[in-house]
Amino acid sequence: MLLANAVIPFVFFMAAIYLALHIVFARLVTSPGSPIVWFFGVVTGPLTRPVRAWLAPGSSESKVRLLALGAYVALWLASRAFFTWLGGHRQG
Repeated sequence: MLLANAVIPFVFFMAAIYLALHIVFARLVTSPGSPIVWFFGVVTGPLTRPVRAWLAPGSSESKVRLLALGAYVALWLASRAFFTWLGGHRQG
């Protein structure tokens, strides 16, 4: 249980960090062939795919990334709250 308490929120946190960095670097780097933008596109591609499935076809990439960031931040906070709640019930 301790491993799940540490790993699950950490994975959501790292997903949010990578998406936030992708949003920042996509605005700062304007070169279309930039290796930085390519790297973040590869890393965050699997993270944005579930969000893209819920949006209308043709939604902009910046909108998809921003909504994915919100979703992963919400999942991170919810998982932290859940494990905190679960830990309180197990001790009492």
